[in-house]
Amino acid sequence: MTTRDTGPLMVPVPRAPEGPAAGLAPTPSPPGLEEAQALARRVAGYDPRADVALIERAGQTAAEAHATQRRENGDPYITHPIAVANILADYRLDSATIATALLHDVAEDTSVGLKEIERRFGAEVARLVDGVTKLTRIELQSERTKQAENLRKLVLAMSEDIRVLLVKLADRLHNMRTLHFVPQPERRRKTARETIEIFTPLAERIGMDALKTELETLSFQELHPEARQTIASRLTYLRGQSANLIKEIEHDLKRVLGRHGIHAIDVTGREKSPYSIWLKMQKKNVAFEALSDVMAFRVIVEDRAACYAALGAVHDAYRVVPGRFKDYISTPKTNGYQSLHTGVTVPERRNAKIEVQIRTREMHEVAEYGVAAHWIYKQGPEAHTSAASNRKRYPWVRALLDILENAEGAQDFLDHTKLELHRDQVFCFSPKGDLIELPRGATPIDFAYEVHSQVGDSCVGAKVNGKIVPLRHQLENGDQVEIITARGGQPNPAWERFVVTGKARARIRRFVHARQKEENRESGRSAIVRAFRQEGLEGSEKLLEGALKALKQPGLDELYAAVGSGALSPREVLHAAVPELRIPPRNTEPLPLSRPRSRLGASPLLGRPERAGGGRAGAAPGLPVTGLVSGMPYHFAGCCHPLPGERILGIVTTGKGVTIHAADCHTLENFAATPERFLDIDWDDGSSATRVGRVVVETRARSSALAALTETVAQNDGAVTGLKVQHRDGETIEVLIDVEVTDLRHLERIMAALRAPADNLRVERMRG
Repeated sequence: MTTRDTGPLMVPVPRAPEGPAAGLAPTPSPPGLEEAQALARRVAGYDPRADVALIERAGQTAAEAHATQRRENGDPYITHPIAVANILADYRLDSATIATALLHDVAEDTSVGLKEIERRFGAEVARLVDGVTKLTRIELQSERTKQAENLRKLVLAMSEDIRVLLVKLADRLHNMRTLHFVPQPERRRKTARETIEIFTPLAERIGMDALKTELETLSFQELHPEARQTIASRLTYLRGQSANLIKEIEHDLKRVLGRHGIHAIDVTGREKSPYSIWLKMQKKNVAFEALSDVMAFRVIVEDRAACYAALGAVHDAYRVVPGRFKDYISTPKTNGYQSLHTGVTVPERRNAKIEVQIRTREMHEVAEYGVAAHWIYKQGPEAHTSAASNRKRYPWVRALLDILENAEGAQDFLDHTKLELHRDQVFCFSPKGDLIELPRGATPIDFAYEVHSQVGDSCVGAKVNGKIVPLRHQLENGDQVEIITARGGQPNPAWERFVVTGKARARIRRFVHARQKEENRESGRSAIVRAFRQEGLEGSEKLLEGALKALKQPGLDELYAAVGSGALSPREVLHAAVPELRIPPRNTEPLPLSRPRSRLGASPLLGRPERAGGGRAGAAPGLPVTGLVSGMPYHFAGCCHPLPGERILGIVTTGKGVTIHAADCHTLENFAATPERFLDIDWDDGSSATRVGRVVVETRARSSALAALTETVAQNDGAVTGLKVQHRDGETIEVLIDVEVTDLRHLERIMAALRAPADNLRVERMRG
């Protein structure tokens, strides 16, 4: 996620021509130098220990480095880093952070590199600038891949020092303030979407409420201008209808508190932002008129005890709105936010429903400044946090790092990170009393992965408040959760349907992908064996290793996986290993009807010896398999849906004929005690009959989902003979598809094509 492209870009300013008299006039100071000096004085005003000289030197370096650059609106480019630094000065941040804000574009956009910055300003500033520096464009990658890679870099940098995130947020805020200067509408919308999806929840996570609200407002104005205008007009109308309503309720609240002997330092009311109103309309699926609490009131009192006393006074005076009370004092949010929230109806003021927030002055500082409040009270070296303390104070940073560790790729990381950032919370307890914060709708599986990845992997059951519950059970506030584990346990792919945390999904998906790779390797290995057997050759590993270079595969495992996924065909491998097979034979003698045998009688890749002396019975006319007696009734098992290209066995049943199973079908275990019923059969290579394979696909819920799946099957020469939606929720659909194919390789090619779109989360062959 770049920040450079979010606001007006810089353009070079032509230098004034140099002439003989150029040295006679005094050299004018670069634009922005005076503003940087004023900024240094401002920082010294709230922090007497500030390194004013450091800030002035950073301002001078930035002014000189950006002297020939301008933004698209015509302003000198230095106005951008000056504005970013002033935003951070509003939060009273330390000298190193202010200097970093001034220099944050220097390393990438000018000739002054990081080594020079370190020489001039020290290792701390250079490290912060390096963390904030925007990535250069990565060619041959999609825009979303670039965004994901940049987010990965940001997560790593802010895990080392949270101030990197503060500078990034201030940078984005100024770029959003000047977004209207960007001429391309799509570029403006892209920036606004990125802001609302990533930067806004990041600002919320570190408690910077005012900055978050402004980012939301600016993004909402760009993405949904008509909706914002409609809500703003409605608010203006209501304001006109009840011009003094907020003042009247403020006076009411002060009177109620005073009657109970509670000293209120401040009582203020405000309208909620258009974006928060729109979000609530979308969530509840209601019109503006149906919303009742568009006003919020903040009560600041002396201490923690007074907060609860004020809450009692408010509940005593007004009718409580059920389900609206939240105690963030006893259970703070992960960003440190503490406050009491309650919803009440004020009958004396036109039955207005309002939200009341009650907190102390210190809690209010944290609510307004968030993580930046740390520097308000602790200036100097002791304010600087280490990477370890960052992760301890902000566990969500650790959660993002866990997602980064388990994600299969950049896009996977981006999707799971968005999931992690956009979440409401529930608080649960371990049997030892440890508090675990989870998103609303979380399950015991999410809880297990939040405790530890290995606990999640080996989870086999759960108790909630002492009672066994299903693993898809949704947890509530205050639940005590005990995870039951088993040695050797492993994630169930079905968990991905109901877990809600990004960490759990990333870990489960990683396991599913690993298992899929293993299945592809085994499938590809078997397909290569069959291709060699059909030519009467022994497909040794040494022979295959000689073909790796020609096939551009790093090793045998990768070769097997490529064949299993459909990226390579077994014939391509055969021809690469034995190039002379590409030349057609010169003789015109007919080929023998029976397949040639390996001289060793066994395939080292398959490990299944051919039967000595004899061979299989020929296929009866019209039968797709060999080894059956003519006229013997047969049918294919519905438990495994065998396909040409995989090993098969027949089970003889009196009165029913032969049931044909895949050789690895779990049902065959039921006949282990009666081996005489097994019939050794094989596919007839000359048969052109098609078979039906069954595939299960989990895809994102969207109107075109089913059409896209059937179109993919058709594009790969398959025919859909049956389709059933067996599971659906708000986000995903699980579909069973019966596909008519020629053989196993054909089905694997279709499955590989189905896995290609990012919207298809899981594609597996269905057995049973």
